[in-house]
Amino acid sequence: MNHDNLTLYVASYSNAATAQKDFDSLKFVEGADFVVEGAVVMSRDADGNVDVLEKGGEHVASGSVIGGSIGLVVGLFAPPLLAATAIGAGIGAVLGHFTKKHEEKQLGVELDDYLPFNSSAVAVVVDSSYVDRIEAALASSDRKTSKTIDSGDFDKLKKALSESDGSVEDDVDS
Repeated sequence: MNHDNLTLYVASYSNAATAQKDFDSLKFVEGADFVVEGAVVMSRDADGNVDVLEKGGEHVASGSVIGGSIGLVVGLFAPPLLAATAIGAGIGAVLGHFTKKHEEKQLGVELDDYLPFNSSAVAVVVDSSYVDRIEAALASSDRKTSKTIDSGDFDKLKKALSESDGSVEDDVDS
């Protein structure tokens, strides 16, 4: 897949069941003409703890997941959240770069705005030309946002996560 025109799309929900239902609908919007690069549905409890409930990647419909897709989507959504789970994972410098860019509002989406306490969210990375299909699949959300992803940032994060030997994905998934 060409990574020149990617978008991070985040949909927020007041309950996990609706988020899961919309996430499941992603499995039906993929087709021969496009695939979802990565997707996660996650919830945040009253104490602020975030759990990844389900993940998807190339191809969501078939259930196969590209390596690091959880960390990739979470890292693009909220780099500080990934950094909190990836301490000691051997990707500190890269995460520092992403956290700084996030703080400067150049990358990611604010965790407290799109995954507040007692809520759920679906975060998807997809080619920008297919955002309309993602928006239609996530129609039940309470709030939505999208942000263009710099292809260089995408490739750096993907490489750093692939070099972490899966430890980041295991940490985020736990």
